[in-house]
Amino acid sequence: MQIFVNGTPRQTTATTLAAALADLGYAEARVATAVNENFVPAAARASHTLAEGDRLEILAPRQGG
Repeated sequence: MQIFVNGTPRQTTATTLAAALADLGYAEARVATAVNENFVPAAARASHTLAEGDRLEILAPRQGG
């Protein structure tokens, strides 16, 4: 199915947010996630199902100033 990751179209066979993050190389990363502009906490990623056309935003913390 096609989803959008940070605005870029991507093809995936993942059906959950956790599986999609693993496919994208973020399995062990400390990131914040939102699907269709709704925050999804880390504890809910394994049960959060994805659908065709979902918009996934992945945000990583930054340091500096």
